[in-house]
Amino acid sequence: MLSLFKKFKAGLAKTVSAIAEKTHGLFGGRRIDAASLDELEEALYTADFGVETTAEILEEIKKAYGRDKELQGREAAAIGAAVLRRVLAGSEGALPPAAGSPTVIALIGVNGSGKTTTAAKLGWRLAQEGKTVTLAACDTFRAAAVEQLKTWAQRLNLEIVASQTGADAAAVAFDAWKAARARGRDYLLVDTAGRLHTKSNLMEELVKIRRVLQKNDPAAPHHSWLVVDGSLGSNSLEQARVFHQSFGLTGVIVTKLDGTSRGGALVGIWRQLKLPIYFLGLGEQAEDLQPFSVENYAEAVFGLEP
Repeated sequence: MLSLFKKFKAGLAKTVSAIAEKTHGLFGGRRIDAASLDELEEALYTADFGVETTAEILEEIKKAYGRDKELQGREAAAIGAAVLRRVLAGSEGALPPAAGSPTVIALIGVNGSGKTTTAAKLGWRLAQEGKTVTLAACDTFRAAAVEQLKTWAQRLNLEIVASQTGADAAAVAFDAWKAARARGRDYLLVDTAGRLHTKSNLMEELVKIRRVLQKNDPAAPHHSWLVVDGSLGSNSLEQARVFHQSFGLTGVIVTKLDGTSRGGALVGIWRQLKLPIYFLGLGEQAEDLQPFSVENYAEAVFGLEP
């Protein structure tokens, strides 16, 4: 089984290779020069690390280069990783113990972000930790979503409450909470319908789900996490901003990082909104939903070993 760090490195392989390709082995043994710094700048922008973070990384490396003209690529990589650790300090989301029965986590976001599979993978992870979980199939708008979650639930041996396509999503959430409460479950994971963050009527549907849940528990949902496709780059930040304004997010899960060279997008979300990052989707399997680790992320992005 891969170590946690190796999972991060494998999952972020496209980001790492994109940086390495642009820099022609900058993080290998050769010395830094002006051309390699230009290449690094381009690579970081391409990977969506953003203006601020890219500037900070380059500034620190240039300072080190000014002190030591023999600065090696690997030393520059270590400096870049240190800047990322500093920028992302405090960004790791730590799920508190279930309080009451059940703790409700609502997963929201646009179509195609991976909410349904993430709900199942998160349920599996919690179950592996000895927690009891109920899934609520509240994406009743998309024909395949309910069946998709049912299939995942069966595969991963998870409990699910679902209705037919077109059913009232808030009613499903209400029934799922009642079932989870009656069975003494620790967590209720609510998979909501994918929606464009610019569609106000669909955003109102989310508010309705929250209102119905609060009839049962005034504190529900205890967590509202945006599931965002990491390959979207800077657009993921705009999604997070609008959903946060409309619904009040408490955290983020970034998915599909295994298929993109734009693994820096999550940095902007943290810098701009200070929303904790709970998990990263680093592959297709249930175990590929990994708790976010600043250390592993920073080291992996720059091709280092911890």
